[in-house]
Amino acid sequence: MSAFSSGELLAADPDWWRDAVVYQVYPRAFTDSTGSGVGDLEGVRSRIPYLRDLGVDALWLSPFYPSRLVDGGYDVDDYRDVDPSLGSLATFDAIVHDAHEAGLRVIVDIVPNHSSNRHVWFRQALASVSRSPARARYIFRRGRGKGALLPPNDWQSLFGGSAWQAAGDGDWYLHLFAVEQPDFNWSNREVRDEFLTTLRFWADRGVDGFRVDVAHGLAKDLSPRASVAAVSMGPVGAVDPEAPVRLSDGTDPLFDRDEVHEIFAEWRQLFDSYTPPRSAVAEAWVAPHRRALYARPSELGQAFEFALLEAPWSAEAFEAAILENLALSASVGSSSTWVLSNHDVVRHSSRYGLPEGADLPAWLMSHGVSPAEDLALGLRRARAATMLTLALPGSSYLYQGEELGLPEVADLPVEVLQDPIWERTGGLRKGRDGSRVPLPWTSEGPSFGFGSAAAVLPQPPWFGALSVEAQAGVDGSTLTMYREALALRRSMQRDATVEVRVAAEALYITRSDGWMSVTNFGLVPTAVPTGRVRLVSSGVSAVIEPSTTVWLEVGGVGEHQLG
Repeated sequence: MSAFSSGELLAADPDWWRDAVVYQVYPRAFTDSTGSGVGDLEGVRSRIPYLRDLGVDALWLSPFYPSRLVDGGYDVDDYRDVDPSLGSLATFDAIVHDAHEAGLRVIVDIVPNHSSNRHVWFRQALASVSRSPARARYIFRRGRGKGALLPPNDWQSLFGGSAWQAAGDGDWYLHLFAVEQPDFNWSNREVRDEFLTTLRFWADRGVDGFRVDVAHGLAKDLSPRASVAAVSMGPVGAVDPEAPVRLSDGTDPLFDRDEVHEIFAEWRQLFDSYTPPRSAVAEAWVAPHRRALYARPSELGQAFEFALLEAPWSAEAFEAAILENLALSASVGSSSTWVLSNHDVVRHSSRYGLPEGADLPAWLMSHGVSPAEDLALGLRRARAATMLTLALPGSSYLYQGEELGLPEVADLPVEVLQDPIWERTGGLRKGRDGSRVPLPWTSEGPSFGFGSAAAVLPQPPWFGALSVEAQAGVDGSTLTMYREALALRRSMQRDATVEVRVAAEALYITRSDGWMSVTNFGLVPTAVPTGRVRLVSSGVSAVIEPSTTVWLEVGGVGEHQLG
């Protein structure tokens, strides 16, 4: 892995994304520089030294665009500006400059499936007439029944309720997410050109890559034969509440249609017009064999692999997910991606502390009481799983706060909830706010160093003990483990091959560059393989304890001992 020391070297490696460690920042929950209780871009900028010292390769910014925040910023008013409450384009430019100087790339979120209902195009559409060019940019259809008072069909929003909203004149518009998030019509050439302009806008400002939200949702079949299809909100207990039940052959009317790849092939032409080419990664909740299509070099280049995020704590389950993903990535010439947490799911430190098969939405609705969470077990498994994924070939995507071992804040009072899932389901599902509580930087203070005032989403009293201040430089802390593992990871070779095998409830990853990772999924300790030098461990014992990962190297090399 290449270690970049200055902005000059950022262009030296066009394949940097193939094995990058990318740190996701949810700006409004990262650092508040103004005392507003909400994080902002200047706050992000102030933490670039922290990210550099942590040892990541890139910074991924979740949406920072002008927004009403109906859906955490994923309801975008203007794709080529910064929300005034977060900063300005000048602040954004300063982040890119400082990040590059620190040797970090910058990835931004693009939200192409839908806009906000405050977007200038949608305001024009509502002010226009049925079948007008302004409405053709979105998906408007005539209602059913007398007076067109019924929605065009029975499609359901992923956030609950009908996916159609009346426009007031007999037309209805489609919103697969919140009412305030009307879906674009990607069969319209004007929409395609507008997003190409947006991608150029950010690439010209120095952005190195893009994370594509709901990449599988852009192409839709709106013919009469598809009008009776319904969207399920996903299986009870699904890890991600946005993940619908899907057809997996490209014929689903709303998701993962074959036509979507025409869009991304055009995006790739734009990305490759830059030197170095801009990277992209798809968020596509689709069947594994379909997800690989988005990761082709002729399209986005990478797609998030969610199998480990969804896998039970089992050596066999992890082995199967790893082998399948490595094979699929190799089949299309991409590199694998590894994800354990993000802003849409319950943090993995909590998931691993719950009984297998726990209904996560129901657990959140119980305020984290039922079933009881084993915090210590969850943290041990989370640390072990993180080290396991960091030992694999490909990219690792980290979510802010996981380096502190933060669990889900499951007991947020309902009066502070911001996720539209809560309102749209009539209070039946709590949503994703528990993973978006602002980070603790110091052990004390009104918001544990997040800012000078209390955070908008309240932090629990126990956050201080998990803060950066409380863990920095402390042997055995989760933050120290991350820093040590990320520093060592830079010595791994990008083109290394791996052997993955399970023996006696331990998962062994043997790399061709002389490294080995051993994860004990069992209930009894296992010995360190002979002839290997122990480098770093998610535990503290000389043996490999249950729920522990150890990194080893061939004995006698001696180049990577920690100081």
